[in-house]
Amino acid sequence: MDRRQLLKHSAFAAAAFAFSRDAFSRETERIITYRGLDGGTIIKLSSNENPHGLSPAAKTAMTAAVSGSNRYQFDITTQLREKLASQYGLTKEHIVVGAGSSELLGLTSLLAALQKGNAVAPDPIFRLWMPAARKVGLPIKLVPLTDKKVIDLQRIKDGMDSSTRMVYLCNPANPTGTVIPAAELEAFIKDIAPKCIILLDEAYTEFSEEPSMAKWVNDYPNLVVAKTFSKIHGMAGARVGFAMTHPQTAKQLNDLQPWANANASVVSLSGALASLDDKNFSAYCKGENQKARNVFYKALEKAGMPYIKSHTSFVYFDSGPFGKDVSKLLESQQIVGARTFEDGTKWLRLSIGTIDEMKKVAEAISIA
Repeated sequence: MDRRQLLKHSAFAAAAFAFSRDAFSRETERIITYRGLDGGTIIKLSSNENPHGLSPAAKTAMTAAVSGSNRYQFDITTQLREKLASQYGLTKEHIVVGAGSSELLGLTSLLAALQKGNAVAPDPIFRLWMPAARKVGLPIKLVPLTDKKVIDLQRIKDGMDSSTRMVYLCNPANPTGTVIPAAELEAFIKDIAPKCIILLDEAYTEFSEEPSMAKWVNDYPNLVVAKTFSKIHGMAGARVGFAMTHPQTAKQLNDLQPWANANASVVSLSGALASLDDKNFSAYCKGENQKARNVFYKALEKAGMPYIKSHTSFVYFDSGPFGKDVSKLLESQQIVGARTFEDGTKWLRLSIGTIDEMKKVAEAISIA
């Protein structure tokens, strides 16, 4: 072996060791922290990331998949689509895979934009996909929530007109954490789906007891249900999402990708496939999230801040009665993430971290 080959193999071995060491570390047993510019420890509660990391099974699968990354991901994509389809009583032709559900929200809005009309969505709601949608020619009409911060489906209907090509809903909703009751949502789908696309974002369903609406995709080709591995599966950085829709709509979405189901990597797909089978990890994350939420609820109640009981991995609360700037207060304790989604109000969203992290949040609020 010459010097160049030796260096190459040494570098690969070092990288593999570092990856394996990190991959098998027990992130569920420690607080996931970040380093700020001043070198201090930061608790990051801004993006609804899973604080427990990836499942052990996903880490193992991703480590093994690194060596196969010189090959395209066609086979593993098909395996993931088949497994997802079996879980929802569908076929792989109903499943579109993308780099996170955000890509699929964008593809669906592009499909709607090609039909030359507008979209209607609640406000506030998850809106990261909206600027790009507007740039490709899809104006979005925003419909206010009720005074109780819930999506009013009748208001959504009233906001539609003859040019509406898509309705976007997020259930459970982001940033409020509320849910639309299943019976009401099903009635809405039956009424609206024959008229235009319904893009239903189910990123947080696994944290709730709400059923998926994927069971209706065969009946309503305009229904697109988007889901992600970023939340309960802890794979936000790996970028894997999927949409469930009628096969003819799936083909239309695939036609807007470089090739069908193109954009997730072999490593990410392998992790997603393994994570689906790691039911214990998902149950653990859901249970820990509920416990950590309760820690935060008690702190908010003690501080006199109203909040909405959440069906997600974050909580929406009114910091107004507290009389202090909660965001700055938490930042002074190296806790970042509390932010508003409604101009002119004191309502804030904070992601739920580990139980220990939320105890630190509670302590910061209590000593203010």
